[in-house]
Amino acid sequence: MAINIRSTLLALLSSLMLSSALTGCTGDSEDPPKEKDVEEESFYSAPFEDGKYTEPVTISTVFPVSSNMKFKNGENIEDNVHTRWAKETLGIDIEYLWTVSEQNNAYETKLRLMLTAGEKMPDIVAFRGDAALISDLIDTGQFTDAGVLFDKYASDIYKSAVAEDPTVWNPLMRDDKRMGLPILENAFNNDPVMYIREDWLRKLNLNAPTNMTELETVMDAFTHQDPDGNGENDTTGLSVGFKNDLNTWMSESGWIFGMYGAMPNQWNKTEDNQLVYGSVQPEMKPALLKMQEWMEKGYISSEAGLYDETKATEAFTAGKSGIIVGPYWMTGWPLPDLQRNVPDAKYRAYPLPAGPDGTIGRHGTSISSGAILINKDMKHKDAFFVYQNYLFDHWANPESTTFPHGFAKGYDYDIGPSGEIYQEAQSDKIPGGWVDAIRYSLTFDGAIIPNLAMNTLAKLAEGAEPANQYEKNLAKRIPEQLRAAKIVIDQKDTVMPEMFTGAPTKTQLARGDMLTRLEKEVLNKIIYGQASIDEFDTFVEKWKSTGGDQMTEEVNAWYQSVQK
Repeated sequence: MAINIRSTLLALLSSLMLSSALTGCTGDSEDPPKEKDVEEESFYSAPFEDGKYTEPVTISTVFPVSSNMKFKNGENIEDNVHTRWAKETLGIDIEYLWTVSEQNNAYETKLRLMLTAGEKMPDIVAFRGDAALISDLIDTGQFTDAGVLFDKYASDIYKSAVAEDPTVWNPLMRDDKRMGLPILENAFNNDPVMYIREDWLRKLNLNAPTNMTELETVMDAFTHQDPDGNGENDTTGLSVGFKNDLNTWMSESGWIFGMYGAMPNQWNKTEDNQLVYGSVQPEMKPALLKMQEWMEKGYISSEAGLYDETKATEAFTAGKSGIIVGPYWMTGWPLPDLQRNVPDAKYRAYPLPAGPDGTIGRHGTSISSGAILINKDMKHKDAFFVYQNYLFDHWANPESTTFPHGFAKGYDYDIGPSGEIYQEAQSDKIPGGWVDAIRYSLTFDGAIIPNLAMNTLAKLAEGAEPANQYEKNLAKRIPEQLRAAKIVIDQKDTVMPEMFTGAPTKTQLARGDMLTRLEKEVLNKIIYGQASIDEFDTFVEKWKSTGGDQMTEEVNAWYQSVQK
């Protein structure tokens, strides 16, 4: 709500004059309030009217320029449609102390160099990723209790978005203070579904699998019955890549372990409310044996351990693999490459199948990917909330009509001569091409209400009519993406979320990398049949004795502290 500062100050000065007169009558010798006391009564730190600062205030920051961030019209991150919008709409000048390419962890490296040199930090530091760096930044003592500011300044929509999962504060807690603001993401965004070559199913007279037995029947046929019809033995049943992790964001195998009640590479909650590391639990053994069996039978590529998430998709998009598992948004990238490479190919999204005892398990998607830290010496701390409130109230809010088609005309949308709307799918009709200008924002994606997008997509998939412009825009997604989103929501009860979201513990920092290398080495050997399943028990004992047990104690101490 805009506040007329002039009127407020006049009222305060009148009150002070009356107080001074009363003091004179009573003979009280107490000094009247100083000018600073009057200023502190104002909600904003500078004159503010009609939704903006009447004289521009400055927010200083630093920024990583990602490889998928494009510019046009001679712009750059320091001067573009977003920085002009912030100044014209809100009266906020965004000053970049430095910017750097996000490639090769350059942003993280430069921030760490600032830490090492003891340099003064900017007003705002936004960072996604490494929780250890966020923790180290907080520990410099340069940043303020952001929770107090959030309670005072955040809009109702901003507060309700964060309240969808209060655990987003956990990584940022220090002595019961919220030392940063979580960067929110779309809930369920990376939760997996199963994509299957529908034309192969029909050719081989098969149905989509709902359980382990049916899955193996389909994979065997896709591997050994020449589904592409070229007369060669050159296809596999399933595309997976576990060079980085077993449980990852695309082309993943976490769901295989989920069929046995396991979830590797993360901390899971037990029935007695304790956290345990998934990769060392006994439920891992039958899943590892199953992957070993599938590799022996050729259902998965012998190169799977060398493939990262993107490389593993290439067999599917080249028409040489029949099944791949990943997020709903794979229907936009990279799966369309399949039709380009094999024009007659068809794929379809399906639910994840159940394991031998009916269990289905998948990893979840954290709705927080990082943090915004606010410098305790920032002159206009309220300015960040003026900025972010506007984006929550108008960009994220589906009822708002401020951004009906995108952030900026001529960038992420345009309007044709007859009123037709051109968006990403019609990029060639936007002068200079489609540019996702909201990625220039201080929090990288503007503002997100976590559960809104996927629930809306699922509703539209069920046939609901779009009720507002936000829903009309989502309704333009391809039907298979709507279908995949609905499957994600329909199977949401199968999620096994990462339960440790705190700052890295002492032992994780000291021994974590070594334990991760040990884990990858042993589990990969078992999958490749280079080690017996008995090696798993030996690995678990070594993991526990070389830091795992201590790490488990520290993780649970943190977990109990945030349960209070």
